[in-house]
Amino acid sequence: MRVMQTLVMISGVLATSLALAAAGEVKETAAMSSKPGNWAVTGHGADDTRFSPLSNINANNVKNLRLAWSYDFDTHRGQEATPVVVDGVMYTTSAWSKVQALRADSGKLLWQFDPKVPGEVAAHVCCDVVNRGVAVTTDRVFVGTLDGRLIALNRHNGKLLWSAATGEGKRPYAITGAPLVAGNRVIIGNAGGEFGVRGYVSAYDTRSGKRLWRFYTVPDNPAKPFENDAMRRAATTWTGQWWKDGGGGTVWNSLSYDPQLGLVYFGTGNAAPWSGPLEGGERGDALYTASIMALHIKDGSYAWHYQTTPSDVWDYDADQNLSLTNLKINGQDRKVILQANKNGYFYVLDRTNGQLLSANAFVPVNWSTGIDLKTGRPQVNPEARYDQSGKLFVAQPGGLGAHNWQPMSYSPQTGLVYIPEQQAPFPYLKDKDFKEEPVGLNMGVDLATTSLPQDPNIKAAIIGSLKGALIAWDPVAGREVWRADHPGPWNGGSLATAGDLVFQGTANGEFLAYQASNGQPLWSFAAQTGIIAAPMAYSVNGKQYVTILAGWGGVFPLVGGELAFKSGRLPNRSRILTFALDGTASLPAVEMASVKPLPAPPTEIPAADLVAQGAVTYARYCGGCHGDGAYGGSLLPDLRASAALKDDALWDAIVNKGALKNQGMIAWGDSLGVTRTQAVRAFVISRAQQGYAAQTAAAANH
Repeated sequence: MRVMQTLVMISGVLATSLALAAAGEVKETAAMSSKPGNWAVTGHGADDTRFSPLSNINANNVKNLRLAWSYDFDTHRGQEATPVVVDGVMYTTSAWSKVQALRADSGKLLWQFDPKVPGEVAAHVCCDVVNRGVAVTTDRVFVGTLDGRLIALNRHNGKLLWSAATGEGKRPYAITGAPLVAGNRVIIGNAGGEFGVRGYVSAYDTRSGKRLWRFYTVPDNPAKPFENDAMRRAATTWTGQWWKDGGGGTVWNSLSYDPQLGLVYFGTGNAAPWSGPLEGGERGDALYTASIMALHIKDGSYAWHYQTTPSDVWDYDADQNLSLTNLKINGQDRKVILQANKNGYFYVLDRTNGQLLSANAFVPVNWSTGIDLKTGRPQVNPEARYDQSGKLFVAQPGGLGAHNWQPMSYSPQTGLVYIPEQQAPFPYLKDKDFKEEPVGLNMGVDLATTSLPQDPNIKAAIIGSLKGALIAWDPVAGREVWRADHPGPWNGGSLATAGDLVFQGTANGEFLAYQASNGQPLWSFAAQTGIIAAPMAYSVNGKQYVTILAGWGGVFPLVGGELAFKSGRLPNRSRILTFALDGTASLPAVEMASVKPLPAPPTEIPAADLVAQGAVTYARYCGGCHGDGAYGGSLLPDLRASAALKDDALWDAIVNKGALKNQGMIAWGDSLGVTRTQAVRAFVISRAQQGYAAQTAAAANH
């Protein structure tokens, strides 16, 4: 008995000590975030406004901004992270979920952590092997990995403290977003909506890694007990046997937090598959996909939701960043959430209860005619429901979104939101033969039929329709204030500062500064590569710096094919670029990218029916990495130039047996079979022959 009492006392003392330590860490972490020179959260604060209060670099002197230091990563895929800086140390991530700690004033590497994500995982994520950053506390760094682990590292030396597997079952859950620390909880969602997963967001104890709660965003099989009333209500809005396909609704990007209200906010992804239930019929609202949600941070219980796109069949994720601020609307002070949604509408919600305050289109929109402010529902254009009509519909915006994950910023000084806007229509056609598969993208749309036409005039018109810009948006008036146009879409996130500045990187390799109040261009830097990440600002010993991760990537360069070159042909050079007013560094001179001529293709003429079969297989299983219509994007080699087209043994080794699986090329023969992979080869050969013939004709004309 005495032994038991002693053990209980020890357990109680240990629990009390851990609780006191956690409480102390919460206060210290809050103090760390409040230091003006720190950028302690990827969005600057848990409000995710991405506004820096620093003004030493301002509209009057930004013309003197120069490169202070740069750091080259050892990975060369898309770089999407926003670094965090705490007390003179920068923490960031690069592709493949690697973590780096560097001196923020010099770029000297202090430590690096490699989670050793298996290369073949790349075939089970839709949008590049990217990572968007870390979360930090006084002594820890948290990162999510591409293979679905949440990891805690010692902040001072990068040593592993704990690792939690966040996935469920055999589904290919991934993490690409940055975690959020809220009190003694670290919150993370998952990616994988096109690969048959069920969406959720989870909270883990920062000290132990123990899972504290999990909230699912879509219901499971209704034959099972529901996890909570929110799931019971959601199940009434689904049709078909959605749980067999996972349901989607993934929380794959950023989260925001209001400590006063005790609420954590996030957006959810599309329902799966895009085109609706496999058994036919109409898709219901499919809660809580394509929604903005709020949960109680203490226990993860449902607080409220607003569904931006009920019955989404266009991949209109609501995962774009959510900025929290206070606005005076109709003479009343309101605590609000701001979001520029993928569907083309800018939403202002009351963050205490989810009430819709306004919704205005910030790009041309044709899938709906507006939002009914009484019901909150979009007024959908009947022609847009390709899932019901079976007809082709070219939607604006398309699946790339009017605004994607690239973060917008909000300046309380100007009252404006700075949105990386884009216009990229997409042709939707239901795949009448679609079946859910354990590999490949489960979208339910016919990508082979809607591939970019090879008619030069049609192709030129489609490419010409692609647009990109940085727009300044007034969230109270619901209108655009100024615009800076770019050559094409898929540009970087934005940063607003107290120096009346807004910074953005572009797909064509420029890092730009504008006057935040009126959009006047003030400064530019040639980054030698495309930029999609968002900048940030910090200070060390009173000296202000601005930093951006350079290195183009993500979904558009992978799947866009020829469309991805609208902004130019820049190779990926993955770097951190840091600037100061007295910077003296420079980048090494490089040769700019040039179009490499295609080699002579195989002379064999593949059978037309084999080519047609290969086009369908390629579109679903290969195009997500190797580009539309076998035209390589800017990240991976152009398959039309592959030596494997002329070498059966090499093709078999790579495509069927996985000789390059460590680089992400899994053994497709295991799942597709040799017959289908040979059909893909026939299709790629036919495209190589088309490309070579066009190249030869163009040379003759010159």
